[in-house]
Amino acid sequence: MQFIAHLPLDDGAVAVFYCQNAGMCDDWDATSGANRAFLFTEELQAAEVPTEGDTLLGAVTLLHPEAAPAPDDVVLGQLGGEPEWIQNDETPTCPRCAAPMTFTAALEEGLHHDTAANFGCGCGYVFTCRDCSEAAFLWQR
Repeated sequence: MQFIAHLPLDDGAVAVFYCQNAGMCDDWDATSGANRAFLFTEELQAAEVPTEGDTLLGAVTLLHPEAAPAPDDVVLGQLGGEPEWIQNDETPTCPRCAAPMTFTAALEEGLHHDTAANFGCGCGYVFTCRDCSEAAFLWQR
């Protein structure tokens, strides 16, 4: 799986991963196993950059949770609010409590081919269940 996002939240963070073999797995489905999101509610510490190997962080993009972006910023997504579904509402249910999960973020494809997620020109959606410390990810195009 490919790591695509670390999203800081008021009470933790969400890490998002998805299948990097587009078309070979059901990577649009939150429950297929081709996507995974983890909700961390404890304090996290930054990992050290490896001394060997590739880190592949050639470009980064950003989300703005509140204020409008600066004129030079390119914002690719949204934190909080309501999802703007491309297709039908696909809000996942929590695997522990079966309640509808809370929309947390929308992720759009990046600007640089080397680091952009491949959502088929679509959008990724991150959901959380804070009570159960669960997270889910899916995308639509």
